[in-house]
Amino acid sequence: MSAVFNFTFVPWFRSVAPYIHKFRHQTFVIGLTGEAIAAGKLQAIAQDLAMIQAMGVKIVLVHGFRPQVNEQLAAKGHAEKYSHGIRVTDSVALDCAQEAAGQLRYEIEAAFSQGLPNTPMAGSTVRVISGNFLTARPVGIVDGVDFQHSGLVRKVDVAGIRRSLDMDALVLLSPFGFSPTGEAFNLTMEEVATSVAIALKADKLVFVCEVSGILMNPDEPESDDNPIDTELPLAQARKMLASVPPSQRPTDTAFYLQHCVKACQNGVERSHIIPFAVDGALLLEIYVHDGIGTMVVDEKLEELREATPDDVGGILQLIEPFEKDGTLVKRDRTEIERDIANYTIIEHDGVIFGCAALYPYPEGSTAEMAAVTVSPHSQGTGDGEKLLKRIEQRARGMGLTSLFVLTTRTMHWFIKRGFQPVDPEWLPEARKRKYNWDRRSQVLVKKL
Repeated sequence: MSAVFNFTFVPWFRSVAPYIHKFRHQTFVIGLTGEAIAAGKLQAIAQDLAMIQAMGVKIVLVHGFRPQVNEQLAAKGHAEKYSHGIRVTDSVALDCAQEAAGQLRYEIEAAFSQGLPNTPMAGSTVRVISGNFLTARPVGIVDGVDFQHSGLVRKVDVAGIRRSLDMDALVLLSPFGFSPTGEAFNLTMEEVATSVAIALKADKLVFVCEVSGILMNPDEPESDDNPIDTELPLAQARKMLASVPPSQRPTDTAFYLQHCVKACQNGVERSHIIPFAVDGALLLEIYVHDGIGTMVVDEKLEELREATPDDVGGILQLIEPFEKDGTLVKRDRTEIERDIANYTIIEHDGVIFGCAALYPYPEGSTAEMAAVTVSPHSQGTGDGEKLLKRIEQRARGMGLTSLFVLTTRTMHWFIKRGFQPVDPEWLPEARKRKYNWDRRSQVLVKKL
């Protein structure tokens, strides 16, 4: 085995290990669009889900079948009809939906049953359980439109799903529900996945879909200048939804985002939108620090927020021990009061546990992340990463293209999160004039 492979594989595997530990025994609800299956991605996605399950994650897979039903309707010469973003399911469409669901369940179960040598499925045993876990009710008549056999989730059999997950099975749900009288209703994958995630109090809801995620500027096409917003606070996602019309199509920004927001508002801490077009998208999103799509995070505003003048005392108390041992440069109260608008803090139960400041240098299209501090009582809980993400978001919002830090003791923490060492001569002129050559701080830069 080559030394180069060893050199790259070992650090990579070690970087993944914390996520393996973190997600073990957690519950993920995966919403897989019918478009992904139609595009031939089922085999690879099944392999990735089998690996994720092997690492201890409990998985509920909800599949869609929008294009498959449309194909059946076209074959029968029957027009598809939508209203309010929901299919109007007449008796012909219901037959097509049942036929498509049966075919897809067969294909999905077959994909999880493979175990050929020299493939990711070799040696795996994925038991797939599906059943009547959903009780549904009719959509009814809305604005004069009779939705007929289209339904909404009334109740989720949480106990039944939990029993299946506890047996180490993967639970597979089709977007169908049944009334107490046995009547079948056609549901949407997105609503089923969201309802199940909320009912199970799942740790993650992940949509594997047509869109790459939420763009920094949704009004412009995706490009290098408009990367995906990899982490979107719930409050920001709500504002974004409020600024766009109600979504009717899966390719609309709001279509999946509205379900992510609903899930986060109802107890699901993290909801994701990732593209099925990227091979290994699930693995990249779950086990790589920055992910590949958009993650909507339920961060309580009282926990992660911009600082106010009332926070000066708490910030001073937090950073004082680190100034005394030389980790941080000394800052007096007057300086912090002057720059308080630059600070972001993490607060738990009224106590400040972390802070960081952002000092922009627009002439260099960059900014300094300074005074990065996390209380010893909360180190290792992810507070430092939350602060970094928020500072990155603030810098991007200013149109800046990079972020730099000066540090003498925490180089490795920043390097692990995408920063690269540079010579102090790289610094913007205004910052270079204030550089302390006696302290000899390492300069690290991250492109945004």
